Amino acid sequence: MQKATFAGGCFWCMVSPFEDQPGILRIQSGYSGGVTENPTYEQVKTGTTEHLEVVEITFDPDIFSYEKLLELYWPQIDPTDADGQYHDRGNQYRAAIFYHNEEQLKLAIKSKEELEQSRRFDKPIVTEIRPAAVFYPAEDYHQNYHRKNPNHYKQDREASGRDAFGEKYWK
Repeated sequence: MQKATFAGGCFWCMVSPFEDQPGILRIQSGYSGGVTENPTYEQVKTGTTEHLEVVEITFDPDIFSYEKLLELYWPQIDPTDADGQYHDRGNQYRAAIFYHNEEQLKLAIKSKEELEQSRRFDKPIVTEIRPAAVFYPAEDYHQNYHRKNPNHYKQDREASGRDAFGEKYWK
């Protein structure tokens, strides 16, 4: 089993694209990349802990490859936005790929370069590729939020502009 960690704005919206895929064993919302130990949501949302909201995915690479995870990841984000994602603004909502080994680093760089070469966007791709850092699980009420609070999740997602962006650039 391997881990993959992706930041793409609000972690609520980063769970459903990866769930129900063969070989995906677990998806957990949380925080990574910051300086505060055991941060809370209240601390992270201030932007002062340097953590990003992330999803940590446990997967079987023999069933679902890291390349496939990257293919699913890129359409979830605006890779040209360095100040957050959609209506979620601030450092804690930046997009980033956290690699867990050299192979993931190599594949992440390759996929980013391919996206840049595609000329899909007229602005530079600014999504960071960073070494994996300590992962802190988010509070229970954030886990599987889209299932626990479907109406609020749907309203927030629609208001964010995420789906409209996806339709414009990825469909």
